[in-house]
Amino acid sequence: MTTRRVLLAAPLALPLAARAQAAWPERPIRWIVNFPPAGAADILSRAMAEQIGGSLGQPIVVENRPGAGGMVGSDLVAKARGDAHVVMMSNAASHGIGPVLYRSVPYDPLADFIHIGMVGNFPSVLCVGEAVPAKTVAEFVALAKQRGGLTYGSGGNGTMNHLTGALFGAAAGITLTHVPYRGSAAAMTDVIGGQIPAVMESLPTAMGHIRAGRLRPLASSEPAADPALPGVPSFTEAGFPSVQSTNWFGFSTPAGIPEAVAARWQVVIAEALSAPALRERFATIGVRPGTLGRADYTAFIKAELDRWRAVIRTGGIQAD
Repeated sequence: MTTRRVLLAAPLALPLAARAQAAWPERPIRWIVNFPPAGAADILSRAMAEQIGGSLGQPIVVENRPGAGGMVGSDLVAKARGDAHVVMMSNAASHGIGPVLYRSVPYDPLADFIHIGMVGNFPSVLCVGEAVPAKTVAEFVALAKQRGGLTYGSGGNGTMNHLTGALFGAAAGITLTHVPYRGSAAAMTDVIGGQIPAVMESLPTAMGHIRAGRLRPLASSEPAADPALPGVPSFTEAGFPSVQSTNWFGFSTPAGIPEAVAARWQVVIAEALSAPALRERFATIGVRPGTLGRADYTAFIKAELDRWRAVIRTGGIQAD
């Protein structure tokens, strides 16, 4: 009798489990941006969320949780282990540099997350304000030597822009004093207003100001000049081949979510990145859509942690 009851119940249990799995998402998705509004993480997150739109049947709520070079927002996601309704835009600062720059990091950049895929990458750009006389990298270096050093701003400690500036200062043999801001928008405002002479900024964030003539780009950080900045050399082309970096952003969830949900996210993100509207939007701000899936993106993050650990130790770079 007991066996018969089990056999009768089994066909009913399977559809119930399937319906429970299919019900995801059951509530709005919280998309955590670990930097302030108007920065690259924010721009890319909102573009992606808009593209995904109603495809999941639940709204996507983008939340800015900045602080500590992206670590505050990242820690929030790490502590949401198993929550299939929390996601984030992982990035070089929070998952490639910060964990090897700071002595105390409240999360493991690999074990505490499922890294679904690369979203996009782009260079850092050294820009100056209109009042700065330097129009080339060579003139900027000469000006720094003449004045005994210059300051440059970035969106915060431990960001790719911070470290790219440190690499440039060391390669050029000049004193570049880093001024960390609470977000890229504040750093660019001070350069435009003349409070500081230069900023090392992500291309998507700076592009609007560059096109409007409020910022003058001098060099970009990838090996070759960026097509979105005609006439602007890379640091390599300007004579500083050791100054190479690429900003990267990806899509990640807390560890412990159901495998089926992670697989669904990988499909959703790949579809969004292949959409012509999003690719066109990315192109206008100098972003190359990512091509790395889950396994390759996770391996990429591990390689970045190893790379920047070596750069930081060799160069004696410290958080300001």
